[in-house]
Amino acid sequence: MPLSRLMFASIAAAALLGTSAAQGAEPIKIRLSWVAPVTNWAPIILEKKDLARNLGKSYTLEPVRFAGTPPMVTALANGELEVANLAYSTLAIAIENAGMEDLRIIADEFRDGVESYYSQEYMVLADGPIKKVDDLKGKVVMTNAAGSAVDVAMRAMLRKFGLEEKRDYTMVESAFPTMRAMLSEKKVDMIPAVIPFSYDPELRKIGRTLFVQRDAIGVTDMIVWTARKPLLDKNRAAMIDFMEDALRITRWYLDPSNHKEAMEIAGRVTKQPPERFDWLFTKRDAYHDPNMLPDLAALQKNVDMTRDLGFVKSAPDVKKHADLSIVEEAATRLK
Repeated sequence: MPLSRLMFASIAAAALLGTSAAQGAEPIKIRLSWVAPVTNWAPIILEKKDLARNLGKSYTLEPVRFAGTPPMVTALANGELEVANLAYSTLAIAIENAGMEDLRIIADEFRDGVESYYSQEYMVLADGPIKKVDDLKGKVVMTNAAGSAVDVAMRAMLRKFGLEEKRDYTMVESAFPTMRAMLSEKKVDMIPAVIPFSYDPELRKIGRTLFVQRDAIGVTDMIVWTARKPLLDKNRAAMIDFMEDALRITRWYLDPSNHKEAMEIAGRVTKQPPERFDWLFTKRDAYHDPNMLPDLAALQKNVDMTRDLGFVKSAPDVKKHADLSIVEEAATRLK
């Protein structure tokens, strides 16, 4: 065989073997965390598998539930999570306190306090003694987890009125689904009522909003998706595939023409009547960026506040811990 033909045959064989190896590679396992059903993307992403074109090929997806974002830091450190939907507060804790310098912000989940959109509520009994923030002195307030986003915002608001934990009020922890009962039974005096729980008709009967998060801290880049750099470097192609699917599904949910089906999905996931989710992905919901790009300027202010409240000694520069190239490259595939 002539040398030129032999070289061509060798190159073709190598290319074929390379293609076969890529196709035969095992999909990477992506465990994605979440706290509140429907509010976080993880519980509803897999409800639109028909739009996840790369699922099962280059990656698999496993939603993992947590009571709050702080325990996710431990899971990340132990290699038990690939993608964590961290709050602005736990982002700072993970980087500064847990020493995860390799943590990277890869996408946005939702923001609180954006003009004309929903802002997180803090609720008290409608017929109770708490009429203004000052009335919480000597009372018991509830949080889902110390250092979580809703927790830090609540502490910031109470500090505006000169109230500090332990000295002026008592803080207790419990999961979001238990909070309405704790308030109605007068075991606590105030709860953070995050959506979807804040729209619970039974909670609305007994409670009223004392203040919203926007009153405390303005616009908040509430939840961002994060992953560790070694994972991103090793699995970049698969992560782009994952983000392509995530973007496609996100945009489907945000499309008003799909609102009815989105409500039905929410009802199925939460085992509640779909009509209770008429607020979902409307102005009565938090703001979701269709490109899943975070507001890094707002996020920096939020992280600085976490430092000011004493959860971390110093605030990281969020721009240095952001790698948006994956979601940006994924977006180019959808144009």
